[in-house]
Amino acid sequence: MKKETSDNKLYGILAEFRNPKELIDAAKLINDNGYRNYDTFSPFPIHGMDKAMSLKKSKLGWIVAVHGLAGLTGAFAMIYYMSVYDYPLNISGKTLMNIPAWIPVVFELTILLSAFGAVFGMFFLNGLPKLNHPLFNSENFKKVTDNGFFVCIETEDPQFDDEKVQKLLEGAGATNIERIFDE
Repeated sequence: MKKETSDNKLYGILAEFRNPKELIDAAKLINDNGYRNYDTFSPFPIHGMDKAMSLKKSKLGWIVAVHGLAGLTGAFAMIYYMSVYDYPLNISGKTLMNIPAWIPVVFELTILLSAFGAVFGMFFLNGLPKLNHPLFNSENFKKVTDNGFFVCIETEDPQFDDEKVQKLLEGAGATNIERIFDE
């Protein structure tokens, strides 16, 4: 582990736990103590973690819905303009506003913009792309993709105090506690 110098500052404190139950209990304890700038890491989703961390519902659904509605209205507007104003064709005496024929294009554009909204909204909400994260400097953190369960309390939290956080994580049953530096 690197020592703190003027070039790098403390990012947070990382703690490892033995299993998902201990990680959920630690998240509840950290949340109950008023910490808000922390995150948990595990090799698979853990049911109940959102509730333990008191996370708000994601805004991604609204982003997808807005993009889907934009696709729907944009498709109708585009086809209406092309079929009625720009290049009206009278085919077999049918009306220019033949909505059943427009359904495939409207459907496809709605789905396309919804998918773009989901992908790029997820990138935006997750702060991606992030090519390097301070946690990647920890050798111990590499276990998170296989069998590691971690929580990291960041120094950005208003309540952060190095000694108090260390004691809190020790009391929560952490097997390994490590200070992470931002380089």
